[in-house]
Amino acid sequence: MKPFLNEDFLLQSATSQQLYHEYAATMPIIDYHNHLPPDEIATNKQFKNITEIWLKGDHYKWRAMRSNGIDENNITGNADDYTKFKVWAATVPYTMRNPLYHWTHLELRNPFGITALLNESSAEQIYNHCNEKLATLPVHALLNYFSVEALCTTDDPCDDLRYHLQIKQSGLKVKVLPAFRPDKAMAVEDPVTYNSYIDRLGISANITIGSYRQLLDALKKRHNFFHDAGCRISDHGLETMYADDFTLAQLEESFSRIRSGKTPGTDEVHRFKSATLHFICQWNAEKQWTQQFHIGALRNNNTRLLQRLGADAGVDSIGDWSIAQPMSAFFNRLDKENKLAKTIIYNNNPAHNAIYATMIGNFQDGITPGKIQFGSGWWFLDQKDGMEEQMNVLSNMGLLSRFIGMTTDSRSFLSWPRHEYFRRILCNLIGNDVENGLLPHDIAWLGKMVQNISYYNAKQYFNL
Repeated sequence: MKPFLNEDFLLQSATSQQLYHEYAATMPIIDYHNHLPPDEIATNKQFKNITEIWLKGDHYKWRAMRSNGIDENNITGNADDYTKFKVWAATVPYTMRNPLYHWTHLELRNPFGITALLNESSAEQIYNHCNEKLATLPVHALLNYFSVEALCTTDDPCDDLRYHLQIKQSGLKVKVLPAFRPDKAMAVEDPVTYNSYIDRLGISANITIGSYRQLLDALKKRHNFFHDAGCRISDHGLETMYADDFTLAQLEESFSRIRSGKTPGTDEVHRFKSATLHFICQWNAEKQWTQQFHIGALRNNNTRLLQRLGADAGVDSIGDWSIAQPMSAFFNRLDKENKLAKTIIYNNNPAHNAIYATMIGNFQDGITPGKIQFGSGWWFLDQKDGMEEQMNVLSNMGLLSRFIGMTTDSRSFLSWPRHEYFRRILCNLIGNDVENGLLPHDIAWLGKMVQNISYYNAKQYFNL
Protein backbone atom coordinates (compact mmCIF):
# COMPACT_ATOMS: atom_id res chain seq x y z
CA MET A 1 0.00 0.00 0.00
CA LYS A 2 1.41 3.38 -1.01
CA PRO A 3 1.10 6.29 1.42
CA PHE A 4 -1.23 9.10 0.38
CA LEU A 5 0.36 12.07 -1.36
CA ASN A 6 3.93 10.88 -1.10
CA GLU A 7 6.66 12.16 -3.42
CA ASP A 8 5.54 9.70 -6.11
CA PHE A 9 1.86 10.67 -5.92
CA LEU A 10 0.11 9.69 -9.20
CA LEU A 11 3.39 8.26 -10.59
CA GLN A 12 2.79 4.54 -11.04
CA SER A 13 6.07 3.43 -12.62
CA ALA A 14 9.80 4.02 -12.35
CA THR A 15 9.84 5.79 -15.72
CA SER A 16 6.96 8.06 -14.69
CA GLN A 17 8.84 8.96 -11.54
CA GLN A 18 12.03 9.71 -13.46
CA LEU A 19 10.24 11.90 -15.99
CA TYR A 20 8.51 13.92 -13.29
CA HIS A 21 11.31 14.36 -10.78
CA GLU A 22 14.15 14.88 -13.26
CA TYR A 23 12.34 16.84 -15.98
CA ALA A 24 8.91 18.25 -15.12
CA ALA A 25 8.96 19.18 -11.44
CA THR A 26 11.25 22.21 -11.62
CA MET A 27 9.82 23.83 -14.74
CA PRO A 28 8.55 27.42 -14.22
CA ILE A 29 4.83 28.13 -14.58
CA ILE A 30 3.20 30.01 -17.42
CA ASP A 31 -0.48 30.38 -16.53
CA TYR A 32 -2.05 31.88 -19.63
CA HIS A 33 -5.65 31.97 -18.39
CA ASN A 34 -6.93 32.72 -14.90
CA HIS A 35 -9.27 35.07 -13.05
CA LEU A 36 -6.80 36.47 -10.51
CA PRO A 37 -7.57 40.06 -9.42
CA PRO A 38 -4.90 42.40 -10.85
CA ASP A 39 -5.42 44.88 -8.01
CA GLU A 40 -4.29 42.24 -5.50
CA ILE A 41 -1.12 41.67 -7.54
CA ALA A 42 -0.48 45.41 -7.93
CA THR A 43 -0.86 46.07 -4.20
CA ASN A 44 1.01 42.88 -3.20
CA LYS A 45 -1.97 41.96 -1.04
CA GLN A 46 -1.36 40.46 2.38
CA PHE A 47 -4.20 38.04 3.11
CA LYS A 48 -5.50 38.13 6.66
CA ASN A 49 -6.30 34.42 6.84
CA ILE A 50 -6.60 31.19 4.85
CA THR A 51 -10.34 31.65 4.35
CA GLU A 52 -9.84 34.92 2.50
CA ILE A 53 -7.32 33.50 0.03
CA TRP A 54 -8.75 29.99 -0.27
CA LEU A 55 -12.54 30.02 -0.01
CA LYS A 56 -13.62 33.45 -1.22
CA GLY A 57 -14.85 33.12 -4.80
CA ASP A 58 -14.11 29.39 -5.09
CA HIS A 59 -17.33 28.02 -6.53
CA TYR A 60 -15.88 24.49 -6.71
CA LYS A 61 -15.73 24.40 -2.91
CA TRP A 62 -19.09 26.16 -2.59
CA ARG A 63 -20.79 23.41 -4.64
CA ALA A 64 -19.23 20.70 -2.49
CA MET A 65 -20.34 22.36 0.75
CA ARG A 66 -23.90 22.78 -0.51
CA SER A 67 -23.95 19.09 -1.46
CA ASN A 68 -22.78 18.33 2.07
CA GLY A 69 -25.74 20.17 3.57
CA ILE A 70 -23.90 23.32 4.68
CA ASP A 71 -26.06 26.40 5.15
CA GLU A 72 -25.37 29.14 2.61
CA ASN A 73 -24.66 31.67 5.34
CA ASN A 74 -21.63 29.58 6.30
CA ILE A 75 -20.46 29.40 2.68
CA THR A 76 -20.99 32.80 1.07
CA GLY A 77 -22.92 34.60 3.79
CA ASN A 78 -22.12 36.57 6.93
CA ALA A 79 -20.50 33.85 9.02
CA ASP A 80 -17.04 34.69 10.35
CA ASP A 81 -13.97 33.45 8.49
CA TYR A 82 -13.09 30.71 10.98
CA THR A 83 -16.61 29.27 10.80
CA LYS A 84 -16.40 29.21 7.01
CA PHE A 85 -13.06 27.43 7.17
CA LYS A 86 -14.30 24.92 9.73
CA VAL A 87 -17.36 23.91 7.67
CA TRP A 88 -15.08 23.48 4.67
CA ALA A 89 -12.73 21.33 6.75
CA ALA A 90 -15.71 19.23 7.86
CA THR A 91 -16.68 18.79 4.20
CA VAL A 92 -13.24 17.76 2.93
CA PRO A 93 -13.43 14.06 4.03
CA TYR A 94 -16.65 13.79 2.04
CA THR A 95 -14.88 14.99 -1.12
CA MET A 96 -12.81 11.80 -1.46
CA ARG A 97 -12.56 10.85 -5.16
CA ASN A 98 -13.52 14.41 -6.12
CA PRO A 99 -10.46 16.35 -7.40
CA LEU A 100 -11.04 18.81 -4.56
CA TYR A 101 -9.59 16.24 -2.16
CA HIS A 102 -6.33 16.11 -4.08
CA TRP A 103 -6.17 19.87 -4.74
CA THR A 104 -6.89 20.68 -1.10
CA HIS A 105 -4.03 18.60 0.25
CA LEU A 106 -1.60 19.61 -2.50
CA GLU A 107 -2.30 23.25 -1.65
CA LEU A 108 -1.84 22.64 2.08
CA ARG A 109 1.47 20.90 1.42
CA ASN A 110 2.69 23.76 -0.77
CA PRO A 111 3.21 26.45 0.41
CA PHE A 112 2.24 25.64 4.01
CA GLY A 113 4.19 22.42 4.58
CA ILE A 114 1.13 20.65 6.00
CA THR A 115 0.99 16.88 5.50
CA ALA A 116 -1.86 16.21 7.94
CA LEU A 117 -5.31 15.52 6.53
CA LEU A 118 -7.81 18.36 6.76
CA ASN A 119 -10.98 17.50 8.64
CA GLU A 120 -13.11 18.91 11.42
CA SER A 121 -10.67 17.73 14.12
CA SER A 122 -7.58 19.22 12.48
CA ALA A 123 -9.28 22.43 11.33
CA GLU A 124 -8.24 24.74 14.15
CA GLN A 125 -4.57 23.72 14.15
CA ILE A 126 -4.32 23.94 10.35
CA TYR A 127 -6.17 27.27 10.30
CA ASN A 128 -3.75 28.80 12.78
CA HIS A 129 -0.68 27.34 11.07
CA CYS A 130 -1.75 28.62 7.64
CA ASN A 131 -2.51 32.08 9.00
CA GLU A 132 0.91 32.28 10.63
CA LYS A 133 2.59 31.22 7.38
CA LEU A 134 0.47 33.61 5.30
CA ALA A 135 1.86 36.53 7.30
CA THR A 136 5.14 35.93 5.44
CA LEU A 137 3.52 35.24 2.05
CA PRO A 138 1.95 38.26 0.38
CA VAL A 139 0.99 37.82 -3.27
CA HIS A 140 4.43 38.50 -4.76
CA ALA A 141 6.06 36.00 -2.41
CA LEU A 142 3.52 33.35 -3.43
CA LEU A 143 4.18 33.96 -7.12
CA ASN A 144 7.90 33.63 -6.56
CA TYR A 145 7.50 30.55 -4.34
CA PHE A 146 5.73 28.69 -7.14
CA SER A 147 8.14 29.93 -9.86
CA VAL A 148 5.37 31.68 -11.78
CA GLU A 149 7.06 33.29 -14.77
CA ALA A 150 4.01 34.75 -16.49
CA LEU A 151 0.25 34.90 -16.04
CA CYS A 152 -2.70 36.35 -17.93
CA THR A 153 -5.72 37.73 -16.09
CA THR A 154 -9.25 38.10 -17.51
CA ASP A 155 -10.33 41.69 -18.17
CA ASP A 156 -13.41 43.44 -19.53
CA PRO A 157 -13.03 45.93 -22.41
CA CYS A 158 -14.24 48.67 -20.04
CA ASP A 159 -11.35 48.08 -17.63
CA ASP A 160 -8.84 50.91 -17.49
CA LEU A 161 -6.02 48.42 -16.77
CA ARG A 162 -4.56 50.76 -14.18
CA TYR A 163 -3.39 47.87 -12.05
CA HIS A 164 -1.62 46.19 -14.96
CA LEU A 165 0.20 49.43 -15.64
CA GLN A 166 1.04 49.68 -11.93
CA ILE A 167 2.38 46.11 -11.93
CA LYS A 168 4.49 46.82 -15.00
CA GLN A 169 6.08 49.80 -13.25
CA SER A 170 6.59 47.95 -9.94
CA GLY A 171 9.58 45.91 -10.97
CA LEU A 172 7.81 42.60 -10.28
CA LYS A 173 9.70 39.95 -12.25
CA VAL A 174 6.54 37.95 -12.97
CA LYS A 175 5.04 39.05 -16.27
CA VAL A 176 1.36 39.91 -15.66
CA LEU A 177 -0.64 40.54 -18.83
CA PRO A 178 -4.31 41.37 -19.40
CA ALA A 179 -6.63 39.34 -21.61
CA PHE A 180 -9.48 40.94 -23.57
CA ARG A 181 -12.81 39.33 -22.51
CA PRO A 182 -15.68 40.99 -24.46
CA ASP A 183 -18.49 38.58 -23.45
CA LYS A 184 -20.70 41.36 -22.07
CA ALA A 185 -20.54 43.24 -25.36
CA MET A 186 -22.21 40.22 -26.99
CA ALA A 187 -24.77 39.37 -24.29
CA VAL A 188 -27.80 40.96 -25.95
CA GLU A 189 -30.41 38.59 -24.50
CA ASP A 190 -31.33 41.02 -21.70
CA PRO A 191 -31.62 44.53 -23.19
CA VAL A 192 -31.73 46.28 -19.79
CA THR A 193 -28.46 44.81 -18.57
CA TYR A 194 -26.93 45.03 -22.02
CA ASN A 195 -27.75 48.68 -22.62
CA SER A 196 -26.35 49.61 -19.23
CA TYR A 197 -23.12 47.87 -20.18
CA ILE A 198 -22.97 49.53 -23.61
CA ASP A 199 -23.29 52.92 -21.93
CA ARG A 200 -20.25 52.06 -19.78
CA LEU A 201 -18.36 50.84 -22.81
CA GLY A 202 -19.10 54.10 -24.60
CA ILE A 203 -17.70 56.09 -21.68
CA SER A 204 -14.53 53.95 -21.65
CA ALA A 205 -14.03 54.43 -25.38
CA ASN A 206 -15.22 58.06 -25.40
CA ILE A 207 -17.73 57.16 -28.11
CA THR A 208 -21.52 57.59 -28.04
CA ILE A 209 -22.76 54.16 -29.10
CA GLY A 210 -25.99 54.56 -31.03
CA SER A 211 -25.33 52.16 -33.90
CA TYR A 212 -23.72 48.80 -34.51
CA ARG A 213 -20.90 50.49 -36.39
CA GLN A 214 -20.24 52.65 -33.35
CA LEU A 215 -20.24 49.55 -31.16
CA LEU A 216 -17.50 48.05 -33.33
CA ASP A 217 -15.60 51.35 -33.25
CA ALA A 218 -15.73 51.36 -29.44
CA LEU A 219 -14.63 47.73 -29.15
CA LYS A 220 -11.82 48.28 -31.65
CA LYS A 221 -10.64 51.31 -29.72
CA ARG A 222 -10.53 49.29 -26.50
CA HIS A 223 -8.84 46.41 -28.34
CA ASN A 224 -6.12 48.88 -29.41
CA PHE A 225 -5.84 50.19 -25.84
CA PHE A 226 -5.38 46.66 -24.49
CA HIS A 227 -2.72 45.96 -27.12
CA ASP A 228 -0.77 49.05 -26.08
CA ALA A 229 -0.95 47.82 -22.47
CA GLY A 230 0.70 44.52 -23.42
CA CYS A 231 -2.38 42.36 -24.07
CA ARG A 232 -1.86 39.62 -26.64
CA ILE A 233 -4.83 37.34 -25.85
CA SER A 234 -8.58 37.57 -26.26
CA ASP A 235 -10.78 35.25 -24.26
CA HIS A 236 -14.38 34.23 -24.95
CA GLY A 237 -16.87 32.31 -22.83
CA LEU A 238 -19.46 30.78 -25.18
CA GLU A 239 -22.32 28.34 -24.85
CA THR A 240 -21.50 27.10 -28.36
CA MET A 241 -19.86 28.51 -31.47
CA TYR A 242 -21.92 30.95 -33.52
CA ALA A 243 -21.50 31.04 -37.29
CA ASP A 244 -24.75 32.44 -38.71
CA ASP A 245 -24.70 34.52 -41.88
CA PHE A 246 -25.16 38.26 -41.39
CA THR A 247 -25.29 41.60 -43.16
CA LEU A 248 -24.44 44.97 -41.69
CA ALA A 249 -27.98 46.14 -42.43
CA GLN A 250 -29.41 43.30 -40.33
CA LEU A 251 -27.01 44.06 -37.49
CA GLU A 252 -27.83 47.77 -37.52
CA GLU A 253 -31.54 47.01 -37.40
CA SER A 254 -31.14 44.54 -34.51
CA PHE A 255 -28.87 46.87 -32.57
CA SER A 256 -31.33 49.73 -32.94
CA ARG A 257 -34.13 47.55 -31.58
CA ILE A 258 -31.99 46.37 -28.66
CA ARG A 259 -30.96 49.92 -27.78
CA SER A 260 -34.64 50.86 -27.70
CA GLY A 261 -35.22 48.15 -25.10
CA LYS A 262 -36.72 45.42 -27.28
CA THR A 263 -35.74 41.82 -26.61
CA PRO A 264 -34.15 40.19 -29.68
CA GLY A 265 -35.30 36.85 -31.04
CA THR A 266 -33.11 33.77 -31.02
CA ASP A 267 -32.05 34.20 -34.65
CA GLU A 268 -31.11 37.82 -33.99
CA VAL A 269 -29.05 36.84 -30.95
CA HIS A 270 -27.12 34.18 -32.84
CA ARG A 271 -26.53 36.47 -35.81
CA PHE A 272 -25.33 39.27 -33.53
CA LYS A 273 -22.91 37.00 -31.68
CA SER A 274 -21.63 35.44 -34.89
CA ALA A 275 -20.83 38.82 -36.41
CA THR A 276 -19.35 40.50 -33.36
CA LEU A 277 -17.12 37.54 -32.55
CA HIS A 278 -16.02 37.37 -36.18
CA PHE A 279 -14.95 41.02 -36.25
CA ILE A 280 -13.05 40.72 -32.96
CA CYS A 281 -11.23 37.65 -34.26
CA GLN A 282 -10.21 39.60 -37.37
CA TRP A 283 -8.58 42.19 -35.11
CA ASN A 284 -6.85 39.40 -33.19
CA ALA A 285 -5.28 38.15 -36.41
CA GLU A 286 -4.24 41.64 -37.47
CA LYS A 287 -2.42 42.15 -34.14
CA GLN A 288 -1.07 38.57 -34.02
CA TRP A 289 -2.92 37.81 -30.78
CA THR A 290 -4.01 34.40 -29.55
CA GLN A 291 -7.74 33.79 -29.04
CA GLN A 292 -9.23 31.38 -26.50
CA PHE A 293 -12.74 29.92 -26.66
CA HIS A 294 -14.23 28.34 -23.52
CA ILE A 295 -17.22 26.42 -24.84
CA GLY A 296 -20.03 24.30 -23.46
CA ALA A 297 -20.99 25.57 -20.00
CA LEU A 298 -24.68 25.85 -19.12
CA ARG A 299 -24.46 28.77 -16.71
CA ASN A 300 -26.56 30.20 -13.87
CA ASN A 301 -29.06 27.36 -13.59
CA ASN A 302 -30.29 28.30 -10.11
CA THR A 303 -32.20 31.58 -10.28
CA ARG A 304 -32.46 31.86 -6.49
CA LEU A 305 -28.70 31.76 -6.00
CA LEU A 306 -28.06 33.86 -9.10
CA GLN A 307 -30.23 36.63 -7.66
CA ARG A 308 -28.58 36.31 -4.25
CA LEU A 309 -24.92 35.96 -5.29
CA GLY A 310 -24.67 36.94 -8.95
CA ALA A 311 -22.83 34.99 -11.65
CA ASP A 312 -20.06 32.48 -10.85
CA ALA A 313 -21.96 31.25 -7.80
CA GLY A 314 -21.32 27.57 -8.46
CA VAL A 315 -24.62 26.80 -10.17
CA ASP A 316 -23.30 25.96 -13.63
CA SER A 317 -23.13 22.60 -15.39
CA ILE A 318 -22.16 20.95 -18.66
CA GLY A 319 -24.21 21.96 -21.71
CA ASP A 320 -24.94 19.83 -24.76
CA TRP A 321 -25.27 22.17 -27.73
CA SER A 322 -24.36 20.94 -31.21
CA ILE A 323 -20.81 22.08 -31.83
CA ALA A 324 -19.06 20.53 -34.86
CA GLN A 325 -20.84 22.33 -37.71
CA PRO A 326 -20.83 25.89 -36.28
CA MET A 327 -17.23 25.55 -35.08
CA SER A 328 -16.11 24.43 -38.53
CA ALA A 329 -18.05 27.22 -40.23
CA PHE A 330 -16.75 29.90 -37.86
CA PHE A 331 -13.08 28.97 -38.28
CA ASN A 332 -13.46 28.39 -42.02
CA ARG A 333 -14.90 31.88 -42.54
CA LEU A 334 -11.84 33.41 -40.88
CA ASP A 335 -9.43 31.03 -42.59
CA LYS A 336 -10.78 31.93 -46.04
CA GLU A 337 -9.97 35.56 -45.25
CA ASN A 338 -6.49 34.55 -43.98
CA LYS A 339 -7.52 36.02 -40.62
CA LEU A 340 -7.53 33.00 -38.34
CA ALA A 341 -5.26 33.83 -35.40
CA LYS A 342 -3.62 31.37 -33.05
CA THR A 343 -6.55 29.65 -31.36
CA ILE A 344 -7.17 27.55 -28.25
CA ILE A 345 -10.50 25.75 -27.85
CA TYR A 346 -11.51 24.40 -24.43
CA ASN A 347 -14.17 21.73 -24.17
CA ASN A 348 -16.54 21.33 -21.22
CA ASN A 349 -18.44 18.28 -22.52
CA PRO A 350 -16.47 15.01 -22.58
CA ALA A 351 -18.71 13.68 -25.35
CA HIS A 352 -17.19 16.32 -27.64
CA ASN A 353 -13.49 15.61 -27.07
CA ALA A 354 -12.95 13.84 -30.38
CA ILE A 355 -14.72 16.65 -32.24
CA TYR A 356 -12.30 19.22 -30.80
CA ALA A 357 -9.25 17.03 -31.35
CA THR A 358 -10.09 16.49 -35.02
CA MET A 359 -11.26 20.08 -35.60
CA ILE A 360 -7.89 21.58 -34.72
CA GLY A 361 -6.25 19.53 -37.47
CA ASN A 362 -8.48 21.14 -40.09
CA PHE A 363 -7.03 24.63 -39.62
CA GLN A 364 -3.32 24.20 -38.87
CA ASP A 365 -1.35 26.40 -41.28
CA GLY A 366 1.80 24.35 -41.82
CA ILE A 367 3.90 27.26 -40.52
CA THR A 368 3.24 27.66 -36.79
CA PRO A 369 3.63 24.42 -34.79
CA GLY A 370 0.40 23.73 -32.94
CA LYS A 371 -1.24 26.95 -34.14
CA ILE A 372 -4.72 25.62 -33.30
CA GLN A 373 -4.77 24.00 -29.85
CA PHE A 374 -7.15 21.65 -28.07
CA GLY A 375 -6.91 23.25 -24.63
CA SER A 376 -6.32 21.44 -21.37
CA GLY A 377 -9.15 19.81 -19.44
CA TRP A 378 -11.35 22.70 -18.34
CA TRP A 379 -13.79 23.33 -15.49
CA PHE A 380 -15.67 20.06 -14.92
CA LEU A 381 -12.92 18.22 -16.82
CA ASP A 382 -9.82 19.60 -15.07
CA GLN A 383 -9.42 16.47 -12.96
CA LYS A 384 -7.42 13.27 -13.40
CA ASP A 385 -9.89 11.45 -15.66
CA GLY A 386 -10.66 14.57 -17.70
CA MET A 387 -6.99 15.47 -18.19
CA GLU A 388 -6.07 11.92 -19.16
CA GLU A 389 -8.93 11.69 -21.66
CA GLN A 390 -8.08 15.06 -23.20
CA MET A 391 -4.44 14.05 -23.65
CA ASN A 392 -5.31 10.57 -24.90
CA VAL A 393 -7.73 11.92 -27.51
CA LEU A 394 -5.26 14.59 -28.56
CA SER A 395 -2.52 11.93 -28.82
CA ASN A 396 -4.70 9.72 -31.01
CA MET A 397 -5.81 12.47 -33.37
CA GLY A 398 -3.11 15.14 -33.21
CA LEU A 399 0.30 15.91 -31.74
CA LEU A 400 0.50 15.75 -27.96
CA SER A 401 4.14 16.88 -28.28
CA ARG A 402 2.96 20.32 -29.46
CA PHE A 403 0.40 20.75 -26.65
CA ILE A 404 0.80 23.96 -24.60
CA GLY A 405 -0.23 22.27 -21.35
CA MET A 406 -2.04 23.36 -18.24
CA THR A 407 -3.67 26.59 -17.12
CA THR A 408 -5.46 27.02 -13.79
CA ASP A 409 -8.57 29.07 -14.78
CA SER A 410 -8.50 29.93 -11.07
CA ARG A 411 -9.44 32.82 -8.80
CA SER A 412 -7.03 31.82 -6.03
CA PHE A 413 -3.32 32.51 -5.51
CA LEU A 414 -3.06 29.04 -3.95
CA SER A 415 -4.08 27.13 -7.10
CA TRP A 416 -0.60 26.79 -8.62
CA PRO A 417 -0.27 23.12 -7.50
CA ARG A 418 -2.76 22.32 -10.27
CA HIS A 419 0.25 22.60 -12.58
CA GLU A 420 2.02 19.98 -10.46
CA TYR A 421 -1.09 17.81 -10.60
CA PHE A 422 -1.19 18.08 -14.40
CA ARG A 423 2.53 17.38 -14.79
CA ARG A 424 2.33 14.27 -12.62
CA ILE A 425 -0.59 12.98 -14.70
CA LEU A 426 1.27 13.74 -17.94
CA CYS A 427 4.45 11.96 -16.77
CA ASN A 428 2.41 9.00 -15.58
CA LEU A 429 0.72 8.59 -18.97
CA ILE A 430 4.00 8.64 -20.86
CA GLY A 431 5.93 6.62 -18.29
CA ASN A 432 3.35 3.83 -18.21
CA ASP A 433 3.44 3.63 -22.01
CA VAL A 434 7.20 3.09 -21.78
CA GLU A 435 6.80 0.42 -19.12
CA ASN A 436 4.20 -1.35 -21.28
CA GLY A 437 6.38 -1.29 -24.40
CA LEU A 438 4.18 1.23 -26.20
CA LEU A 439 6.91 3.89 -26.35
CA PRO A 440 10.70 3.53 -26.51
CA HIS A 441 12.80 4.04 -23.39
CA ASP A 442 14.31 7.23 -24.84
CA ILE A 443 14.43 9.28 -21.66
CA ALA A 444 16.26 12.22 -23.22
CA TRP A 445 13.57 12.71 -25.88
CA LEU A 446 10.64 11.95 -23.58
CA GLY A 447 12.07 14.27 -20.92
CA LYS A 448 12.29 17.03 -23.50
CA MET A 449 8.70 16.31 -24.56
CA VAL A 450 7.52 16.56 -20.94
CA GLN A 451 9.36 19.86 -20.42
CA ASN A 452 7.95 21.26 -23.66
CA ILE A 453 4.37 20.44 -22.69
CA SER A 454 4.90 21.71 -19.15
CA TYR A 455 6.54 24.99 -20.10
CA TYR A 456 8.49 25.56 -23.33
CA ASN A 457 5.61 25.09 -25.79
CA ALA A 458 3.57 27.79 -24.03
CA LYS A 459 6.58 30.08 -23.78
CA GLN A 460 7.13 29.84 -27.54
CA TYR A 461 3.43 29.92 -28.43
CA PHE A 462 2.78 33.17 -26.54
CA ASN A 463 6.20 34.69 -27.35
CA LEU A 464 6.96 35.14 -23.65
